Amino acid sequence: MQSLVTSFGPLPPERVVYLIAQVCESLGEAHAVELVHRDIKPSNIYVCRAGLDYDFVKVLDFGLATDRRGGSAHQTVQTIEHTTGTPAYMSPETILGGDVDRRADIYSLGCVAYYLLTGQLVFEGETAMKVLVRHVQDAPVPPSQRTEVAVPKDLDALILACLEKDPDKRPPDAEEVLRRARQCRLGAVWDRQRAREWWQTHAPDAARLEAERHRGIEA
Repeated sequence: MQSLVTSFGPLPPERVVYLIAQVCESLGEAHAVELVHRDIKPSNIYVCRAGLDYDFVKVLDFGLATDRRGGSAHQTVQTIEHTTGTPAYMSPETILGGDVDRRADIYSLGCVAYYLLTGQLVFEGETAMKVLVRHVQDAPVPPSQRTEVAVPKDLDALILACLEKDPDKRPPDAEEVLRRARQCRLGAVWDRQRAREWWQTHAPDAARLEAERHRGIEA
């Protein structure tokens, strides 16, 4: 997803929902067996073609995943060198070394949706540490105010709900995010037909993105 936005700019809301819904399905499967990904970000979400499926999403890199089947898991962030995750997409509780569960992935997913819609990070700063502090302290500007694209109110509200500082105020799991995403009134539809048309129109550039990913370059 990183190269998708870098190469083609912010995505229309209907495509964002189409892609995020697939991420929710993957996360829902992981959460069902008590796995927390802990590093959801655009470069760990691969958008590709799979047979006749276009805009097919794969969630990659469970290297930082936490298995909570034995109880709560704690990770203390002492210095930026020991941070588990990516500062631009980290939840406040991860940053503060609190109990990290599936709702931390929901926060990161909100950051990803924000980036897809606006082409901008939720919070930026001169250093990684300043970004972390902003995730803990600052209220995010609604994505609708940081893009020229018309963002539906319910999608705007869903992303902000995912970005709540308090985990208890976020959607409790990926299934709830998926339910609310599917209820968003988008005004347009992104489906397999539109996805196929997009890939056919942008075939050379899309093929390059796939080739880059296979060479190990973030996509």
